[in-house]
Amino acid sequence: MNSAITSREHPDPSQKGDGVLTYDDGHGRKKDGHHRSPSNSDLAYGILDIPPWHLCIILGIQHFITALGGLVAVPLILAKGLCLQQDPLTQSYLISTMFFVSGICTLLQVFFGVRLPILQGGTFAFVAPSLATLSLPAWKCPEWTLNASQVNTSSPEFTEEWQKRIRELQGVIMAASCFQMLMGFSGLVGYLMRFIGPLTIAPTISLVALPLFDSAGNDAGAHWGIAAMTIFLIVLFSQYLKHIPVPVPLYGRQKKCHTSSVHLFQLFPVLLALCISWLLCFVLTETNTLPSAPTAYGYLARTDTKGDVLSQAPWFRFPYPGQWGLPTISLAGVFGFIAGVIASMVESVGDYYACARLVGAPPPPRHAINRGIGIEGLGCLLAGAWGTGNGTTSYSENVGALGITKVGSRMVIVASGCVLLLMGVFGKIGAAFATIPAPVIGGMFIVMFGIITAVGISNLQHVDMNSSRNLFVFGFSIFCGLAIPNWVNKNSDRLQTGILQLDQVIQVLLTTGMFVGGFLAFLLDNTIPGSLEERGFLAWNQAQGSEETTRVLEIYGLPCGMGTECCTSSCTQFLPFWPSREPGGKGEMGVSQLTLCSQDSSGERPKGAIETRIPLHPHPNPECAGLPVQAWGPHPPEHPHILYTVAAEYAVGEDHDKHAVTWHSVPAAWPQAASFPWLQPCRLSWKPV
Repeated sequence: MNSAITSREHPDPSQKGDGVLTYDDGHGRKKDGHHRSPSNSDLAYGILDIPPWHLCIILGIQHFITALGGLVAVPLILAKGLCLQQDPLTQSYLISTMFFVSGICTLLQVFFGVRLPILQGGTFAFVAPSLATLSLPAWKCPEWTLNASQVNTSSPEFTEEWQKRIRELQGVIMAASCFQMLMGFSGLVGYLMRFIGPLTIAPTISLVALPLFDSAGNDAGAHWGIAAMTIFLIVLFSQYLKHIPVPVPLYGRQKKCHTSSVHLFQLFPVLLALCISWLLCFVLTETNTLPSAPTAYGYLARTDTKGDVLSQAPWFRFPYPGQWGLPTISLAGVFGFIAGVIASMVESVGDYYACARLVGAPPPPRHAINRGIGIEGLGCLLAGAWGTGNGTTSYSENVGALGITKVGSRMVIVASGCVLLLMGVFGKIGAAFATIPAPVIGGMFIVMFGIITAVGISNLQHVDMNSSRNLFVFGFSIFCGLAIPNWVNKNSDRLQTGILQLDQVIQVLLTTGMFVGGFLAFLLDNTIPGSLEERGFLAWNQAQGSEETTRVLEIYGLPCGMGTECCTSSCTQFLPFWPSREPGGKGEMGVSQLTLCSQDSSGERPKGAIETRIPLHPHPNPECAGLPVQAWGPHPPEHPHILYTVAAEYAVGEDHDKHAVTWHSVPAAWPQAASFPWLQPCRLSWKPV
């Protein structure tokens, strides 16, 4: 029979007639017995959870180690162009500065940016324009700087030789960062998101990691035995042993000495694998099992290949803005770095969606994306001021680590940001981490980049992959994102227009796979005819709209109620990066989601859905305090046999914690009244868990 899910006909809503009743505790945990989505079903800690402080520190160190390869690699790559090949001490200063600025930018991003657990660090998108700028005739290194016997690293002549080069990089980075801040804080990035769907996001995220197979393979290939062991340990801990508890001795004021079972393998798979592999490399180095000749295979697996950095680094050094002098600027460099900024923004937007999916958060709204890109621009400005020789961006490696560790708490990334700050100040500690052997880093990268690639492809679940249109858009974009950069890297001399600045812009854009693939997917998806359902926009928007105002604000709203309770005003509503209680409207407690669609007895979301939103208002009966919030709306009798998915929000307890109830029913079964069936919520007898 067709029956409305009302208290009149079903006093216990758990007795589901032809409808389907579920309720949500407001934190993404379904209480109807159904499994949660794969992205957040087995998270050890969600994005809003706060692990114990000691766990936050350990997990934060794990994220630091995950990002260590990229953080250290960028300054070392730039060292050649800066004429610092023979000056490892200054290289360690650049590494410490990179740590320090990355810590500042990470904290800014978590607290005021996109507010997802994403670590910030140096970006390879800026390496190409940096090297292109330093390869100009005016900045080529003198021959004497390449000869160790002729270099006096403490001489004023040598100091000025490398500092004038990094000052040039500082100036162009700071200028290009203004463009990125404009794109973010003006809302242009958020505006473009209305044209970006799963078919654009999927190849963009996948191409963040796929082109890095060469870098990961080269590092792992330094000693495939060590790399294979690192991969084996990460897979063993994160996949096979993740549900096995380990008894850990603890001490508490009440229980004194006792043991507690902790899922160590699930929480620290990367850290445990790196420590074990690192220790093995140390033992093999001390016993001279690994070759000591720099040209021999396996030499890079030794732990003493960077011993000079550790011995020469000071115990304490505080980086500060302008430490290398007053920045300079050139027009040629600015154009090249703007191309790097565009590539970095495309990568970051993809990382935002990947991160949200891995930690079980709703897809980021436009205001959060705008803030995230704007804060990244601010981070590039700070990186230029401090003199890292590079900018900052979201670290894809750490996004991949979220999928392995199953810890999505942003407080862990806050701890990681603090660890980065400390590593930037205590030079010896940062230099010690820089001694992790290359094959260990390479093995970790192979696992991380594989996770990121899979996360990108998983966005296609919203798309009709039986459509030849969609198969073409995705396959063509992915292949071009790999083929075109590969050709340009090998044939850069074929793209000479006679204008150096234009050559740099073209080369940077065409050698960035995520930009090539993302741009082609964006262009084809928005020009080739296809329905919104076929392109995945209906399911995509449903996924975005299913987590309504309360949870979205809880995750992506600014701290301390900024933009909602404390700072809501007539002027802030026009700021594209400022959160509000939209779409519910000012002062409303939330929004109810109503889906109109053809009837489906399975209770699944049928095709051809039409969505609308209904404002929520407190129930007028004071006896109903703490029961579902009432949602008023007209009864649509002209569609008596269309299945409706009805959602209502309610508040519980003195703090009025927000929850939601949803069910499916048809108007023909409703009481003949100009109202929806939840207009008498006082008769609902169930309570949320």
